[in-house]
Amino acid sequence: MSKLLLLLHSSPPLPPPPFHFTTAPILHHRATTLLRASILSKKPPNLSSSLALYRKATLSSSFLSPSSSFRCRTFSVRAFDSDDSKTEQEEEKKESFHVKKSDEDYPSGEFDFQEIGAWNRFLVKLKMLIAFPWERVRKGSVLTMKLRGQISDQLKSRFSSGLSLPQICENFIKAAYDPRISGIYLHIDGLNCGWAKVEELRRHIFNFKKSGKFVVAYLPACREKEYYLASACDDLYLPPTAYFSFYGFTVQAAFLAGVFENVGIQPDVQRIGKYKSAGDQLTRKSMSKENCEMLTAILDNIYGNWLDKVSSTKGKKIEDMKNFINEGVYKVERLKEEGLITNMHYDDEVISMLKEKVGVQKDKVLPMVDYSKYSRVRNWTLGLTGGRDLIAIIRASGSISRVKSPLSLSGSGIIGEQLIEKIRQARESKKYKAAIIRIDSPGGDALASDLMWREIRLLAESKPVIASMSDVAASGGYYMAMAADTIVAENLTLTGSIGVVTGKFSLGKLYEKIGFNKEIISRGKYAELLAADQRPLRPDEAELFAKSAQNAYEQFRDKAAFSRSMPVDKMEEVAQGRVWTGQDAASRGLVDAIGGFSRAVAIAKQKANIPQDRQVMLVELSRPSPTLPEILSGIGSSVVGAERTLKELLQDLAFSNGVQARMDGILFQGLEEASYDNPILTLIKDYLGSL
Repeated sequence: MSKLLLLLHSSPPLPPPPFHFTTAPILHHRATTLLRASILSKKPPNLSSSLALYRKATLSSSFLSPSSSFRCRTFSVRAFDSDDSKTEQEEEKKESFHVKKSDEDYPSGEFDFQEIGAWNRFLVKLKMLIAFPWERVRKGSVLTMKLRGQISDQLKSRFSSGLSLPQICENFIKAAYDPRISGIYLHIDGLNCGWAKVEELRRHIFNFKKSGKFVVAYLPACREKEYYLASACDDLYLPPTAYFSFYGFTVQAAFLAGVFENVGIQPDVQRIGKYKSAGDQLTRKSMSKENCEMLTAILDNIYGNWLDKVSSTKGKKIEDMKNFINEGVYKVERLKEEGLITNMHYDDEVISMLKEKVGVQKDKVLPMVDYSKYSRVRNWTLGLTGGRDLIAIIRASGSISRVKSPLSLSGSGIIGEQLIEKIRQARESKKYKAAIIRIDSPGGDALASDLMWREIRLLAESKPVIASMSDVAASGGYYMAMAADTIVAENLTLTGSIGVVTGKFSLGKLYEKIGFNKEIISRGKYAELLAADQRPLRPDEAELFAKSAQNAYEQFRDKAAFSRSMPVDKMEEVAQGRVWTGQDAASRGLVDAIGGFSRAVAIAKQKANIPQDRQVMLVELSRPSPTLPEILSGIGSSVVGAERTLKELLQDLAFSNGVQARMDGILFQGLEEASYDNPILTLIKDYLGSL
């Protein structure tokens, strides 16, 4: 396990106001009395009576009046029942009444840089003398980080290739306090990550600048996302011949129904939720009205956020930035004329200017330390030792599977049974005061999502649990998050997508074309439901298929309503498979607070009664260990790199035979703007990811 330190500061939380209950119907009072009595006696509630009352209650009115600023947990029958005949379930624990908070009620987690005193600087110098050689950095060095391509939300081992968001952010914090580092030089080029990660990086640039050190950015290729990040830096340089385009934002989706018709494949897909676009690309030839509405809202949020933040940072009017984009500017010189960049210079010219900044002679080499080496500098050498209070960090990134397949590679996705072990480890250990579940997942296997939801609920009964969302925590990813006490998301995190999709292919016409035949001998009316791919579903099979998907959706929706203290009918309004941005999700009760990982830590401290000005130690429980494929990839093996993509595709195909709680892969890829991957492989992966 690795330990990370995060210095946070915010004003101490205000004490919660006393409860004030307004007049409520007797129906609610009776149900609540039964539940509260069981809570006080520490016995499982008699759900057969209390939940029956709540079934009626949630359909008529809420326990508290709409004008009240407080809420209580409402219990949904479907959230507890395993089948229609079983109404009493002792598995789920009681939930006490709690105050509903607005975003402003939570600590901000804002970074507060504190100057290091003379004594501490002396101790740091002593520690540096005994540090390992690879941890030694020349005084006056410039930290260089090349931000390019994909950025993982997982920690990377020293043998792993690629960038790690938590390690980049940790480097910013270490560099702010490191007396050997004079500033940071960022190479930003072709980012292939979501907007939430970019927002997290942007926040850390602003935090680093509080130390008084400089941050300079160099962009050989500049589009909207790269510029959005670089605009937070002190100086921004482009080469005169930079690849530059500010043409606006797009989102797109591809459809395969016409292709399937031509080759003789008939997809039988059940998707529950009118906005659940996963599966549309298999069955439709064009975008549905609901999907268009959802994508338009998301795109407007991204566009609006970009205009607002960039114009604010550069001292421009939003209307002026709109006009600049709509002009179709293609000359880099216009950026300089409009004051959007510092100047046009090549990399060597920028390095010469950095020499002047740090006082290095022109004929001398600028002392620099790169991202990889600086990531190996331990916190204790800088005096960043943390505190005695421990907070467990559990990271969940990628598509969700229930069990590990022979094709799985380390860090390639969320394996339910492995993550459950980490959750239980945090629950059983008394040394952790709180836990943070960091989620970056579009979903996947519905059963695995539910099993992890259950374990996170159990963890939340023993200590505070905060869900921190990265780029995406949708469908199965949101399923996990809703089990936490508090959910924190970025403005442009993609979340929600409360819906399910399942399906199979009818390959009869294709078999006829290629001369293939398949016959099945079966016993049982529905034995061929999934096995018979040579024919379409019979009417009774299609009905059973639809009922099964509807039941899975209702379980998901009702558990979401229970977890978010929301009546089922209100949850239905924001469910239906719709994807929301973080800010829209917060306004609809799906998310509690807007912010990044640092705010999640601050809220965890608040919930665990740890003073905000006290340092805490963040203990990573899910750091991946280096495997042979990772080691080979790290030293430049192109074979492993090529095979990894194929293995991921095969894995998705082999383990997508159940109900899926998954966000549309094409939607997710589209919002990442242009992809540098092979377009055919991208299309295949999106198609397989929606089965």
